[in-house]
Amino acid sequence: DTILFDKTGTLTHGKPEVTDVILEPDASLSLEQFLVFAASLEKQSEHPLAEAVLQEVERRSLKPIKVEHFIAIPGYGIEGRLGGQNVLLGNAKLMKERGVDLSRMEDRLDHMARQGKTLMILAAGDRAQGILAAADTVKPHAREAVLKLLRMGLEVIMVTGDNPSTAKAIAGELGIHTVLSEVLPGEKDAVVTRLQGEGKFVAMVGDGINDAPALARADIGIAIGTGTDIAMEASDITLMGKNLVSVADAIELSKRTLGKIKQNLFWAFFYNCLGIPIAAGLLYPFFGILLKPLFAAAAMSFSSVSVVGNSLLLKRFRPSRSDGSD
Repeated sequence: DTILFDKTGTLTHGKPEVTDVILEPDASLSLEQFLVFAASLEKQSEHPLAEAVLQEVERRSLKPIKVEHFIAIPGYGIEGRLGGQNVLLGNAKLMKERGVDLSRMEDRLDHMARQGKTLMILAAGDRAQGILAAADTVKPHAREAVLKLLRMGLEVIMVTGDNPSTAKAIAGELGIHTVLSEVLPGEKDAVVTRLQGEGKFVAMVGDGINDAPALARADIGIAIGTGTDIAMEASDITLMGKNLVSVADAIELSKRTLGKIKQNLFWAFFYNCLGIPIAAGLLYPFFGILLKPLFAAAAMSFSSVSVVGNSLLLKRFRPSRSDGSD
């Protein structure tokens, strides 16, 4: 009754692009230094945003420099030593934990976050130097998939490490009403466990390495076929294509299949309850009717054929679409 979606790479393409580069008026770094520091740190990272920053720096014909003492902080950002000073690149939560003052840029951060942009703040020497904003585009059929799942009576939840404003903007675009934001990579399986503890039957849809524990923990794990091998191994179902409507189609087909199984069980039980006593001679004392072995064998064969024939009707299954047609 509940389906969780990872955001990056599942609901979105997972290939963000830098949209804004904003240097603080009193920054101690030049714009070129700011970008080089950011790219140098991101070059050591495996985060999806890293490629976006590196592409932006390459477009400006700048080159990263060597980083010392690099540390990745999952769910927060990265840090390292560049140009003789400690440099941080990450979200507002990381900056506040490290005592970096963001009061002068809070309005700007909030405004860009409401536009659905993911924000990276670079700090050097304990001072915020500027903002890098990146945006990821929603997959073409993601909204259609969400709406179909909602019509099926399922609760759809988006799980992301983004800040609440960015997460709500993306969720609003998709038609998702429930959002769990600022969830660290290692906390997704805990989210699944919590929902299961509330008595919910949980399906998880993801594509990345970080999604694998949650996919394994969920009652049904659904991996995107274009995702990582680890995610596919941890899941129960792997979608062959990129179209997220296949998630709803798989659920719809499963319900149709279960319906056929129940039909087959009912008719097989009814048929055998009626046929076996007749084959055993129940009608002979009353009407003198005795079923010959040849007809009994044919009747038994017909029982099996009818079950198989009813099951084969599933080949005519066509998933419903957003307009309600089949």
